[in-house]
Amino acid sequence: MPRRRLIHEELTQSVIEAFYEVYNTLGFGFLEHIYKAALEHELRARGHRTAHEMWVTVFFKGITLGKQRLDLVVDEKLVVELKSTYDLRPGALRQLHNYLCAKHLQVGLCLHFGPEPKFYRLVSTRHQ
Repeated sequence: MPRRRLIHEELTQSVIEAFYEVYNTLGFGFLEHIYKAALEHELRARGHRTAHEMWVTVFFKGITLGKQRLDLVVDEKLVVELKSTYDLRPGALRQLHNYLCAKHLQVGLCLHFGPEPKFYRLVSTRHQ
């Protein structure tokens, strides 16, 4: 049986590889903005377009509810949320899901620069 391809598989793989490159170089213990700057540098070196600290407006029935700030959007297709805490709090993936919905994108990565590097890939079926 042929292997099914993941949505934005090559892009997510490239971002995950860049995440490990940054983690393996810097290690654990820096603040989030340091990891974000290093990751953005690494992604651009790999030929990706990045937008950081992007604000998106959340609407409800045509009215503006507010704005949310996304850590990083890569190639206008992938939302990246970075965390540099010791433990990843339970709401981190919910937060990423909300960002995907607000930006109308399907795929996001939560990159945890914790004591051990971990990533979580999230796919939203809400805006296919």
